Amino acid sequence: MQHTETPGTEAAAPAPRLRWWTELPLILLVYGFYSAGRLLARGDVSGAVDHGLTILRFEKALYLNFEHPLNRLFTHEAWIGIPADFWYASLHYLVTPAVLVWLFRSRAVRYRAARTWLMTSTLIGLIGFTLLPTCPPRLLDASHGFVDTMAQYSSYGWWGGAASAPRGMGDMTNQYAAMPSLHVGWALWCGVMLWRFGGSRLTRTAAVAYPLITTIVVMGTANHYFLDAVAGAAVMGVGLLLAPVVMRTADRVKARFVPSAAPVTADSPATGSSIVSAGCQTSAGERIPRQRESRLEDGAEPGASPKDAGDGAPAAAR
Repeated sequence: MQHTETPGTEAAAPAPRLRWWTELPLILLVYGFYSAGRLLARGDVSGAVDHGLTILRFEKALYLNFEHPLNRLFTHEAWIGIPADFWYASLHYLVTPAVLVWLFRSRAVRYRAARTWLMTSTLIGLIGFTLLPTCPPRLLDASHGFVDTMAQYSSYGWWGGAASAPRGMGDMTNQYAAMPSLHVGWALWCGVMLWRFGGSRLTRTAAVAYPLITTIVVMGTANHYFLDAVAGAAVMGVGLLLAPVVMRTADRVKARFVPSAAPVTADSPATGSSIVSAGCQTSAGERIPRQRESRLEDGAEPGASPKDAGDGAPAAAR
């Protein structure tokens, strides 16, 4: 029988495998934009203070002012305030990359979408810092009742009075980038990843505890208002909605500027499939390819029986 190629047997081209040496520069580039943007979007101090006081008045009107009681607790109880300062100053630099690496190594199929969600939300947060510079509670006048626990307990850590920046490096950070709180946003992203892909009771517990404790810490240390935390969660929600659009756009750009390999058919030699007939045709009554041609070479007429082909012709197979 004639070999024909069945439509639709083309093997789908495998998705390009992500490599750490391409992922790491991409992540560092986005974080570099984030850090540089925070420095460039400092805004005027008076406007940042006005924004902070507006948020505080709005929270008091809605009875959402959780910052004061938490800040008093962290200030009076060093055994709570000191670990909280370490939590605020370090964990977002450790946990977020650790979850990214874990997804890259063990959940590669989900990694690209998760990474795009995180990066998109981070860039949206940068827009918030630019448009709405906000003075955190710790930098308000002391008459508003807040104590900077980072400054109070700075002798226990590497930070100084400029938030979580190391001593002597306060000028390298924007202290008025309080709205939204990406500490909370990144912690929420980590929690979602741990909840969806962790699979154990321990990871499920961490998925709930980490963003919840981070929200308490950013308020108790007087680094953020409650509405900053709400805005951080909202930014992650918007980033989640936009992530598919970002990925499709990136795929279109890549398809336009990066040539793609030709699709591999299921019957091509590259797939390792063997073709018995190798394109040969067999007629009715033939058992093997080329049988008809060999008989013609011996002098037999087409359609002639083995008897007509000569005395030396082989008997018909039975």
